Amino acid sequence: MPYTASEQRYSEMKYARSGKTGIKLPQIALGLWQNFGGNRTLDIQEEMILRAFDLGINHFDLANNYGPPPGSAEENFGVILKKHLRPYRDELLISTKAGYHMWNGPYGEWGSRKNLIASLDQSLSRMGLDYVDIFYHHRPDPETPLEETMTALDHIVRQGKALYVGLSNYDAEQTQEAVTILRRLGTPCLVHQPNYSMLNRWIEDGLQDVLDEHGVGSIAFCPLGRGQLTNKYVDKIKEERANPTGNLRKEAYTDERIAKFEALQTVAERRGQTISQLALNWILRGNRVTSALIGASRVSQIEENVAALQAPELTTEELNEMEIILEGIGNYAW
Repeated sequence: MPYTASEQRYSEMKYARSGKTGIKLPQIALGLWQNFGGNRTLDIQEEMILRAFDLGINHFDLANNYGPPPGSAEENFGVILKKHLRPYRDELLISTKAGYHMWNGPYGEWGSRKNLIASLDQSLSRMGLDYVDIFYHHRPDPETPLEETMTALDHIVRQGKALYVGLSNYDAEQTQEAVTILRRLGTPCLVHQPNYSMLNRWIEDGLQDVLDEHGVGSIAFCPLGRGQLTNKYVDKIKEERANPTGNLRKEAYTDERIAKFEALQTVAERRGQTISQLALNWILRGNRVTSALIGASRVSQIEENVAALQAPELTTEELNEMEIILEGIGNYAW
């Protein structure tokens, strides 16, 4: 049966402007980093992507190496796009990236002009697209001159193969330099994609100030701490403590740390939320982060996360309480 998108898809999703640009991002976006590769059946992926779009998630984030195997997430997304979402292409914001290892030899990773242009051509072929909306450099290259990498991004936009460019995993100093080069070239940076959560707050130490100064948006990946900020996490670390497997250091399941997660869960329950929803509200507090990039293995997780946007904003009292809980909590991703 042909797919028809919900007529209510934009009624409850909230959108925020990405820095000082004309683009608005859904405050919850769907990343296809895991669970969308060749190791999952296509019907499950299709169900998640279409349900996400029905809920107003019109931003789908990929990278050349997402899978496994590398490239399979883009291939699968291309199949779903062709089968169901092609009529809605102009409503979609599709992004991909290059920078991590993708093929053998000296040009299969990092940030050379040759790697970025070749990688995007491959990505477009896998997805069956003429262009992507956002093309990211996925990580800084310690050896390639930054001018070369940024000039390649500018060239890609001028070719019409991407409408906007972004950065990911760049620190504050690297971002300052990259954004300055891009602006001089005439292709301003649209968005930065950092790893950010209640357990990983490195962007607060300078990067957010650089983004604010230059009018660049941000979309946080791993906002749930790779599963640590979920209701099941306390049970997992208690089980790890009872039957150590070596997956976590002992500091991850001390009595004090378990108590901190239980305290966060108490705050969430008081608000009528799950801890995942609380974590997303926290990420989006104060409008300094444009969007939270979630992953999912089933439809119910997408529905739960989108529902977080219907909750009232965190109060000053709640934020202060959470700051005390989060002090020294540590980040021990599984």
